[in-house]
Amino acid sequence: MQTEAKEYWKLFKPAACSLKLSGTTREEAFAELVENFVKAKSLDAALGGGALRALIEREIVASTGVGQGVAIPHVKLAGLEEPIFSLSLHPLGLEWASLDGAPVTILFAVLRPERPGARYNPERHLDMMRWISQLGRDGDFRRFVAGVTTKKALVDLLHEMSGP
Repeated sequence: MQTEAKEYWKLFKPAACSLKLSGTTREEAFAELVENFVKAKSLDAALGGGALRALIEREIVASTGVGQGVAIPHVKLAGLEEPIFSLSLHPLGLEWASLDGAPVTILFAVLRPERPGARYNPERHLDMMRWISQLGRDGDFRRFVAGVTTKKALVDLLHEMSGP
């Protein structure tokens, strides 16, 4: 597990990430996240509407705001063959109904297939989600991510936080 965890950062494409989400609601932020996945060619445009609906519906069930300015919106999506990930920043912060009531400035978005397949292992996915959750709780990570100035630097920070 440890060896694999060091490689998780490679699953984040800079083109799917954002430094300046501008939406003023969760729904608008989700639309930006989906658009970024499509532009990065991580998500087929035909799945975009379903991805947006899934993210909005998931948030209605329970907030994905985990506290300390971090949200981890994550959903299953029919038609995906492998999970896709992004790390995005909202410089002004968004009301998110987080556990601690704090606005969200750091968003890890995760879309995954509905069922196991050749490119999707649910056990590995759970390890990945634990890794993301640990990053969100890491004060150094949250402090460093606030100073990042390029999308490549966002992914480089994930690499650096993965350890030696």
